[in-house]
Amino acid sequence: MLRKNYLLAITILTSSVGYANAATPQTDRTHSSRKTTPATPVTHVDAKASPTAVIEPVTPATSRRDASNDAAEAVIVTGTHAFNRKARDSSAPISVISNAQIQRSGQLNLADAIARIDPSITLGAMGNDVGALTSSIRMRGLNPNEVLVLVNGKRRNTTANIYADGGPQQGSTPVDVNMIPAGAIDHIEVLRDGAAALYGSDAIAGVINIITKKRDHGLNAVTQTGANAYNGDGWQYLVGADGGLKLGNDGFLHLSGQVYHTDHFVSKSTGTNDHRWTPTSTWPANSNQSLMTPEETRENLSIEWGKPITEGIETYGLITYAHRHSEAYENYRLPSIAPNAYPYGFSPLETIEENNFQANIGLKGGNLLGFNWDLSTLYGEDADKIGNKNTFNPNYYAAYGWSPTTVRAESYSLAQWTSNFDLRRNFSIGHVVPVTFAMGAEHRLEIYDVKAGNPPSYLLGGTAGYAGLTPQNAGNWQRNVWAGYIDGDFHPLKHWDLDFAGRFEHYTDAGDTETGKVTTRYDFTRRIAVRGTISNGFRAPTLPEEHFSALNVSPTGASGLLSTTSAAGRSIGAQPLKPERSTSIEGGIIVEPVDGFHVSVDAYQINIRDRIVGAASINGLAAYDAIALTGVTVPSGPGVELNGISANYFANAASTRTQGVDISADYDFRLHQYGNLNLSLQLNLNRTRIHHVNTNAYGNSLVNAQTLAYLTTESPRSKIVLDAYWTYHDWGVNIRQTRYGQTSGMLSYSDLAPSSIRYSTTTFAPFTNTPAWLTDIEIGYRINAHWHLAVGANNIFNVRPRRVNPINNYLGPRMYDVNSSGIPITGGYYYGRVNVSF
Repeated sequence: MLRKNYLLAITILTSSVGYANAATPQTDRTHSSRKTTPATPVTHVDAKASPTAVIEPVTPATSRRDASNDAAEAVIVTGTHAFNRKARDSSAPISVISNAQIQRSGQLNLADAIARIDPSITLGAMGNDVGALTSSIRMRGLNPNEVLVLVNGKRRNTTANIYADGGPQQGSTPVDVNMIPAGAIDHIEVLRDGAAALYGSDAIAGVINIITKKRDHGLNAVTQTGANAYNGDGWQYLVGADGGLKLGNDGFLHLSGQVYHTDHFVSKSTGTNDHRWTPTSTWPANSNQSLMTPEETRENLSIEWGKPITEGIETYGLITYAHRHSEAYENYRLPSIAPNAYPYGFSPLETIEENNFQANIGLKGGNLLGFNWDLSTLYGEDADKIGNKNTFNPNYYAAYGWSPTTVRAESYSLAQWTSNFDLRRNFSIGHVVPVTFAMGAEHRLEIYDVKAGNPPSYLLGGTAGYAGLTPQNAGNWQRNVWAGYIDGDFHPLKHWDLDFAGRFEHYTDAGDTETGKVTTRYDFTRRIAVRGTISNGFRAPTLPEEHFSALNVSPTGASGLLSTTSAAGRSIGAQPLKPERSTSIEGGIIVEPVDGFHVSVDAYQINIRDRIVGAASINGLAAYDAIALTGVTVPSGPGVELNGISANYFANAASTRTQGVDISADYDFRLHQYGNLNLSLQLNLNRTRIHHVNTNAYGNSLVNAQTLAYLTTESPRSKIVLDAYWTYHDWGVNIRQTRYGQTSGMLSYSDLAPSSIRYSTTTFAPFTNTPAWLTDIEIGYRINAHWHLAVGANNIFNVRPRRVNPINNYLGPRMYDVNSSGIPITGGYYYGRVNVSF
């Protein structure tokens, strides 16, 4: 048995005080022995994070949290196979976000909530027409595809809705965490470490593991509403509930559901927001609404159960379903485009009907040749129907005398069927060295299906705003992935933890890969410890990155995203995609200068070879000819310029080195008759540099100055989250200060620029978003044991990003750098919330 020094571990944001118990005093912490190999291993009903985690049952009512209500005392399941390891004992940087913290963020959107709490996670502005329909998160400034999302230790299926527009996120098909009802979440574990050896592809920047509730009793309901008060729009509401039931005497069933809706938020400017408007125009001065957040309605549902079926064997499962309808504005079209249908002009709306479901069922038990075991199978699918409404195809109208105003532009789905078998046991080498040994195997089938749109959506240049996919774009692709892993967690000395992990994977389209990881931690005293990790990883190209192609139509041109496997893509230099390869090194120190004051500092370096990003665009005649090879007619008409037609494709464009530091500190002030005050600080410093640039099939560089900025400087150089949470009797006050560091980009010259540089793919304008502080506040009051009320404001001083030069503002409405992942464009948001618990 190793002596536990939980006060020496990593720092977590704030204490895990639930909303239903906001005024409950926290229990004083005491030192206890560290138990890595319990004499009687207990099993858990939830899926532990191994690659697909071996788990151990307890009664459903058992809480996985300490009586201290401290999130750092949660038994973690991410990044380790060890039994009963707590967050403060972790050998890798990991933080725990409680459900109460998610609610106190004031955000209806789960991705926004996580970004408010964890400084290593950022979001793009997501305000650029069609790109607004893909929800994604970035970690440590890397691409959303380089963040792995798990639910109860099981790989979550990704969205099929690819981020097809340019920018740092181009090519992303990430997990949309907003498809999971927030009420179903007990807590979230954020592992800031490369973990491909444990989980396989995508775990380069880190891992987000969402742990769901497994209670067999109680009922909780929440409703919240709010709006962007300074802007006068962006109204939102949420209604959700969750509750547990017993299945016999030893099982549980937990149900969760929610509905939330957000109206359009449109960034407004003084005067006109369209360069084409003049005082004699017949259309309003502020008609262009393409810089916005979309209107969106989501309905989410989850059903989870656990039930022993015989001695030592139990069944478990989790089924989630979500539907989303969303609409995003495209650039305003002038009355001259379709005078018969839209005499005052029109704003096309790209729409999405998305259905996402995942079903995970399994059996688990103990004592299979001394091993705990877990056998599971999981099927997840995301299906999208992309539409275009309030639109028009002028060339189709000229040829046939009519044009639809609503079309189905395309349909696609991305499915993953994953099956796992995992084994884990404790033993000792020579009765001296305690060991936790785990091994397992995995098979995953991935299927990607693309269907063409209605003919009027793509014929003769396509509909305004977004041209539908053609039969040449359509297809069905699939691949198989086979994997096996081993992991050994050793304790050579009393206070020394040493973990070795290795994994082999075979992709039927991307070949073989071997990954490994060595993690260690040593506790010098109860007040100081050090830890470190060295690992390699990989990310296989996704099926959409390999095969998706599309045409986006603007008022002055078009941009084509060409498949790397197509003749069109090869004509401008595309080559088959290779997996990304990474090497990560991390080292940190954890100290407790005085009782209850926890500080951790972790430095890291992530080298990624052959990063997959959108290659540098080409424009003009070469782009026109390449797009024509897809069978698509490039749109023509008033205002369309040859230089406004561009094309690109996905490529292994460059190799990067990301270096940074995570700093975390917290302290609980026991104010006795004045309540309790929890203070925390979290800081992420981050820098990415290019150390090699690749060339295309013709020997030309795959990046330009703008692409380099996407990879290196469009993510904040730093992000600080300062949090103060004070509880006094039935009151709770949370104040959060967030500082977004500098971002910088290389902006295109648009319609107001001289013709020599307008829409250039080689000449750009440097632009910097200066650092800014955002202030959030929430005040909560517990009426009685069942009712809790809260009011709050996020970004109370309405801080916005810096505005770009008009010469770089395409058509006029895009007043911000939409590719920055720093300060949100939405400004101040005010809300009220009611929680009911029984």
